[in-house]
Amino acid sequence: MSTITGISESTPISLRPLTEADLPVMELLHADPVEASEFGFHGFRSSAGARRELAETGLLTQDAGKLAIVAAGEVVGTVGWRRVTTGPVSFTWSIGIGLVSTARGKGYGTAAQRALVDYLFAYTQANRIEAHTETGNLAEQKSLEKAGFTREGVVRGACFRNGMWRDMVAYSAIRADLPLGSGVGDGGAAAAV
Repeated sequence: MSTITGISESTPISLRPLTEADLPVMELLHADPVEASEFGFHGFRSSAGARRELAETGLLTQDAGKLAIVAAGEVVGTVGWRRVTTGPVSFTWSIGIGLVSTARGKGYGTAAQRALVDYLFAYTQANRIEAHTETGNLAEQKSLEKAGFTREGVVRGACFRNGMWRDMVAYSAIRADLPLGSGVGDGGAAAAV
């Protein structure tokens, strides 16, 4: 099975296609408020759609994808992308991440997001990859910046969570800003498929 590798502050990570064995982690990140985190829990949702989509497409299509984040042999989260049309003949990828509570604060998110950016720039024609996070999610803002993203500004009232509309911080990575395989900081992430 092909993987994408990256280096976090403490240990290597890899990204790989999700399997049925990974569904419990995916479900945990969607159904458990503690595991999903304050910023990742958006109410209880059925996992039936994800199970069906995994069986039908492997959660990898032309317009979206989701991969397992593996650290020390354990699945510690998922990272995904979806196509956002930005013009008549152009698009960007919008990415997102979810890590189980025990994996947070170890650099896995930074390494996984950067490895995904390297992969998307290597294997798609997109020129821009974007990410959004709530203004209060300082850990994710720091992670995106360490992964090479540029803060663009605040998008007001863009995300509904826990009974309120929340402001989001918009980030982007442009192909010219992040030469393929340049990595992150000391050791960075490198795409190796």
